[in-house]
Amino acid sequence: MSSTMRAFVLTGPREGAVQEVPVPEAVPGEVVVDVERAGVCGTDVEFFTGDMAYLHQGHAAYPMRLGHEWCGTVSAVGAGVDPAWLGRRVMGDTMLGDRTCRRCRKGHQHTCENRQEVGIRGGRAGALAEKLAVPAWSLHPLPDEVDAVLGALVEPGGNALRAARAAEVGPGDRALVLGPGTIGLLTAMFLRAAGAEVHVMGLVESEDVRTRETLPDLPFDAVVDATGAPASPALALDLVEPAGRVVYIGLAGRPSTLDSRALVLKDVTAVGVLSASPGLADTIAAYAAGTVDPRPLVGATVGLDRVAAVLGGERFAAPKVHVDPRR
Repeated sequence: MSSTMRAFVLTGPREGAVQEVPVPEAVPGEVVVDVERAGVCGTDVEFFTGDMAYLHQGHAAYPMRLGHEWCGTVSAVGAGVDPAWLGRRVMGDTMLGDRTCRRCRKGHQHTCENRQEVGIRGGRAGALAEKLAVPAWSLHPLPDEVDAVLGALVEPGGNALRAARAAEVGPGDRALVLGPGTIGLLTAMFLRAAGAEVHVMGLVESEDVRTRETLPDLPFDAVVDATGAPASPALALDLVEPAGRVVYIGLAGRPSTLDSRALVLKDVTAVGVLSASPGLADTIAAYAAGTVDPRPLVGATVGLDRVAAVLGGERFAAPKVHVDPRR
């Protein structure tokens, strides 16, 4: 067995390439996964451009291996890990709390101050590689009904599921999603699965997307901001019905402002959503049952040698790009 593997290594802003790196070891409590698919997301692009806040806050540094939306098969287990994991198809939580602090003990390990984030924070290598090492406790098994494409869409789906649930809408309600990217469209799918009437707004008009100018003049019981635009949080508050809910899952590159007086006078509930962690199991169940099928969101599946081009702006017919490291 080779002692090295192929991985995409980001060495600086807009600098990255496929390298031969050491194969990870299954240390105590961890497993090694043979990666089958890994998604490329907006966070990865921010690391590529050098704009990601973690780089400036000391939570991340080059060189680094990206990739936090993944699925694969467990090929090795470390000491103390149930050997039943061997050969199982899995995906894993991105957020790895220390499991000892107050937040972790309260069930909020995704907000742990000392957390690592796979492919993002704390030096934990990501899944844009042939193999990946993660703690066994972070794994979620995938049923046969959840194929590789769906498996690598569980992590973004968990974020979207939480956003949709935070909107608290159902039959007879109307929701608006700002931003037709992967998270926005996934959120729209989960909102529709809950029975709500859903509208999507973006910058460019299409068959299913309206612009600010063409958005119908309708009351929206909930508005989800899945954009990266600094003005969108205030717009969401402006568009939501009194006594409605606004859900913030998008992150702008600079601070956003909104008028808290409008929040109070409209009696609106505002919710922020960080991380898929609490929604992963239910997302897997929804995919397995066919309640939501996001596979049309994947515009292409490429090899590691195309990652730099994708991060640099290469676009396809659908918003999500997957990487098959075995290619």
